Amino acid sequence: MRVMKLTLHIWKQKGSQSKGQFVSYQLDQLSPDLSFLEMLDILNESLIKDKKEPIAFDHDCREGICGSCSLRINGSSHGPNRGQASCQIHLRQFKDGDELWIEPFRAKSFPVIRDLIVDRSALDRIVQVGGYISVKTGSAPEAHSIPVQKNKADTAFASAACIGCGACVDACKNASASLFVGAKLMHLSSLPQGKTEEKTRTLKMVQQMDKEGFGACSHTGKCEAVCPKEISLKTIAQMNRNFIKHSLS
Repeated sequence: MRVMKLTLHIWKQKGSQSKGQFVSYQLDQLSPDLSFLEMLDILNESLIKDKKEPIAFDHDCREGICGSCSLRINGSSHGPNRGQASCQIHLRQFKDGDELWIEPFRAKSFPVIRDLIVDRSALDRIVQVGGYISVKTGSAPEAHSIPVQKNKADTAFASAACIGCGACVDACKNASASLFVGAKLMHLSSLPQGKTEEKTRTLKMVQQMDKEGFGACSHTGKCEAVCPKEISLKTIAQMNRNFIKHSLS
């Protein structure tokens, strides 16, 4: 069975007010079939066995759904491949003997909690100010009671795929959250159920994004390139159009 040896340079930092630094570790006898997070698990087991402090990193589903695994790997948000979250990377995507630089997402609005974990609650607060949609609650509605054009349903579904990982913020030179906010707004505004509160939702979420300290979008497209769900830049254009329209009405 083929095994690999890797050198890991991992960012260590006790908190947002502390200075951090890269600390190097070497791992060998690694199976190429291991996931990236499984490799970190193995490293932590070794550190704990040696009575050393383990690496703090965030994770939950490990299936590319929750977005909590967010890491910058060799300078790229979520690593080398498009359309993948950090947890979906396997060691076979690297070469035996490679050096990997692993660090948390870098943005003013994402302060470091510890090591590779950042506070992304700013994204939650943007969603929270969006409020609600006017739909009848209770029993499930009849599937065909509200007709929706297929192209609009497809647009809503594609935008709803956003997992809120923050890779778009990390990759953007301005640390803009426009792709995230645009996806959340387009998800609802594409459907009849989201039309009633579209104006207030758009104004409040964009204003909250600015309040949280995220930068402005300059349309370089880096956000779309690193998004694990490949959310389209069209969501930003639609958000801007709606914001201008509702600001003037």
